[in-house]
Amino acid sequence: MHQGMRMVKNDVQSHMNIFVFIFVLFLMGIIFGAVIVNSMNFVQKQDLFFYLKQFFEQQASSPGTGKAVLWKDSVLYHVKYMLLLFLLGISVIGMPVITVLLFIKGLVLGFSVGFLVNQMGWYGLLISTVSIAPQNLIIIPVYLIAGSLALIFSLTLCKQLFIRRVHQPLMKGFVRYSGLFGALMAVLMVSSVVEVFISNSILELVLKWLYE
Repeated sequence: MHQGMRMVKNDVQSHMNIFVFIFVLFLMGIIFGAVIVNSMNFVQKQDLFFYLKQFFEQQASSPGTGKAVLWKDSVLYHVKYMLLLFLLGISVIGMPVITVLLFIKGLVLGFSVGFLVNQMGWYGLLISTVSIAPQNLIIIPVYLIAGSLALIFSLTLCKQLFIRRVHQPLMKGFVRYSGLFGALMAVLMVSSVVEVFISNSILELVLKWLYE
């Protein structure tokens, strides 16, 4: 086990530029999402906020969907997303799609938080903090690591195919790649619990305080 951890550490150090690239790409997505909010006109903001306010009021006045159903939906979403990243990582043509997916992930987060703060001020910041922040403290690092691993494995496949001097044990690398994705998926199960049973419960209390 100690040897395996040392190998992972060496891999991280040797591919640090990819991890930094993925982080910067995600950060650019967040910034771009916030910029989109500021570029929307008044009517667009009001239309979107009208539906958002209706959703908040409905959440405040009714108990909503059962926790078990929400947890199942959250887990299913993470499984699909991680499986997509995994499959893109074992395909040579998956590299640009991986970067686009992670950029969009950042864009959605930046837009969500930016729009709430833009329309609701401190209340929007409060809602963002309780509903988005807790689980994303786990989700974001996991997705960034998963995206980096997928990009690294895809690059390794490219080297094997197009640079004949490079010879790496692909099967051994694939087993380790699969194991790391499995471990990251297990971490996301924890984030789903946090999202449904902690964040969602706090959000319901905050919305009741705001709208009742």
